[in-house]
Amino acid sequence: MRLLERMRKEWFMIGIVLAIAGAKLEPSIGVNGGPLKPEITVSYIAVATIFFNSGLSLKTEELTSALVHIKLHLFIQIFTLAFFPATIWLFLQLLSITPINEWLLKGLQTVGCMPPPVSSAVILTKAVGGNEAAAIFNSAFGSFLGIVVTPLLLLLFLGSSSSVPFTSIFSQLFMTVVVPLIIGQIVRRYIKDWLERKKPPFGAVSSCVLLTIIYTTFCDTFSNPNIDLDKFSLLLVLFIIFSIQLSFMLLTFLFSTRNNSGFTPADTVAIIFCSTHKSLTLVAQLNCDKKLCIKHKEYNFLVDLGFCRVERPHT
Repeated sequence: MRLLERMRKEWFMIGIVLAIAGAKLEPSIGVNGGPLKPEITVSYIAVATIFFNSGLSLKTEELTSALVHIKLHLFIQIFTLAFFPATIWLFLQLLSITPINEWLLKGLQTVGCMPPPVSSAVILTKAVGGNEAAAIFNSAFGSFLGIVVTPLLLLLFLGSSSSVPFTSIFSQLFMTVVVPLIIGQIVRRYIKDWLERKKPPFGAVSSCVLLTIIYTTFCDTFSNPNIDLDKFSLLLVLFIIFSIQLSFMLLTFLFSTRNNSGFTPADTVAIIFCSTHKSLTLVAQLNCDKKLCIKHKEYNFLVDLGFCRVERPHT
């Protein structure tokens, strides 16, 4: 009985293991274009469900108060879009003298330049009783900000001109984050009494959606036939990522809980998950020209034909 109770309590962690194992056994089900159609069901429906769910469960006054918590927003965005990538860059300068695969290190720097996650930070914050409204705002705002900031960071740290589909990502984020959240708030006004009486399992619903996202993500990973990396480098980088994640989570915890920080325990939870997790929503299209990168330090910032592009100009 104790084992069953423990499994029931830790069902989400068990679900993650099962999702990864299922993806390894049959990755073709969850890849893009596969039976699950994750390019639609995950990219749009799953994310929209999470934010509609949040719109239903959150009181309007909670969202309003979160919007004006400027100190919290500044902490999260500066940490994730400035401190995080700069620290990773310094750390990778040390790792560059090791035999670790160069492209794994570049990939680690690329992930470090990404904005906060759109969905997972919200779900994890909600699951442990954190400031969900603050997590929603910073996930959405950070993702919009990342459309512009991420290409700049990739150019600065990798010396690569980069671009993201500005119009398509902006519209996707707006339709899957902002619109469902607003609709959820509108619907809540009409069924508020029923929600407070029945108390639907909003957290469990969002967690199940996140498991679907995890499953399809690993399906894409395991179905890639072009991955040719030595096991030493791969395992070492996995250990490094785990260590970095724990270190940054501890660091944000210490900063946000110090005396006179002005943050509540619920704020601290949102800070930990939003500041230290990264999103791959922005698929950066790298186009590195070594001569271009070495000789010039000026930036060209272009928004053209729906793409946000940052590059160093030829002379």
